Amino acid sequence: MTTLGTPLSPHATKVMLLGSGELGKEVLIALQRLGVETIAVDRYDNAPGQQVAHHARTITMSDPAQLKALIEAERPHLVVPEIEAIATPMLEELEAAGTVRVIPTARAARLTMDREGIRVLAAETLGLPTSPYKFCNSLDELQAAIDAGIGYPCIVKPVMSSSGKGQSKIDGPADVQKAWDYAMAGGRVSHGRVIVEGFIDFDYEITQLTVRSVGADGQITTSFCDPIGHVQVSGDYVESWQPHPMHPAALDKSRQIAKAVTDNLGGQGLFGVELFVKGQDVWFSEVSPRPHDTGLVTLCTQHQSEFELHARAILGLPVDTTLRNPGASAVIYGGVEAQGIVFDGVDEALRVPNTDLRLFGKPESFAKRRMGVALARAEDVGTARSNAKLAASKVTPRKA
Repeated sequence: MTTLGTPLSPHATKVMLLGSGELGKEVLIALQRLGVETIAVDRYDNAPGQQVAHHARTITMSDPAQLKALIEAERPHLVVPEIEAIATPMLEELEAAGTVRVIPTARAARLTMDREGIRVLAAETLGLPTSPYKFCNSLDELQAAIDAGIGYPCIVKPVMSSSGKGQSKIDGPADVQKAWDYAMAGGRVSHGRVIVEGFIDFDYEITQLTVRSVGADGQITTSFCDPIGHVQVSGDYVESWQPHPMHPAALDKSRQIAKAVTDNLGGQGLFGVELFVKGQDVWFSEVSPRPHDTGLVTLCTQHQSEFELHARAILGLPVDTTLRNPGASAVIYGGVEAQGIVFDGVDEALRVPNTDLRLFGKPESFAKRRMGVALARAEDVGTARSNAKLAASKVTPRKA
């Protein structure tokens, strides 16, 4: 039996999120609906999640001393990493000492915080199909890896980044220097290390949201959401939809791969598993042990969104991954470089049938920063995609 306390009381159930962007914000809201006391941590003040949490804390989460001091001071029941740039060895130390429980586990947070740990696990430990790859510590190593067999075209990514930052496609030798420089600028932490992947000629890419939760028998059970299709530009998602149609054999392989990876990582919570699909063939790409940006679409498609699923799973509560209706999401970019922007056209956007908006409340806008998302539900994915993009196009961020 799971017992939850009352917020701001001596018996509160306290959850700390490390990273409080738009995804963390929705997790915090889902936790608060269940009476959980929330602590939102980020590297800058007034992050989206900090605006709705009971407590807001600003630290450098990659600094082990700052991270340890905060966790020991707050004493949360659960620590939930929501970004990659965290001092995960300190989380492992605190978990091993029994100070806190890390979601899904401290080991999983460490392995998935950079592309190296998870790719080695998937390809070399679990033997899952992946693209050919090499890790490179310099421009010369990158060129040598391409020349030695990776070939063109190929994809270069920092070992640690989020939302496609620093990721680019190389079509020929003239692009190598530019791709290296872009990766160095786009990484969350400057390691001077990249992964270069051989290009897979896939038909489409999906996110398979996978939930590890406590079943009625007290044992961990694995549940799957309907597959999410998405469009990426320079590695950053710009629209997503659910469900994405798949050959039954490809769907089965996708779920086998997702279960193998998440079983190894262990713990409880929702995982976003990214996969490439061509016909009935499936390749593992990446996994995040937390809600996925493409899964924002579940706010309008599922009975329980990915954020509600994550909140329930980490608390040991039952989950329901049932699809309610088809739907789609479309990103609203900042378009301008400014603090405290305003949004015109919100009324026009919401006049598009069966749509909704999430404006994230980020205090600073960049031209390509994701500042909001339009959501649309419909009888079919095609209509939902059209309406989501139409609604997003009517929202115009501008300087105040």
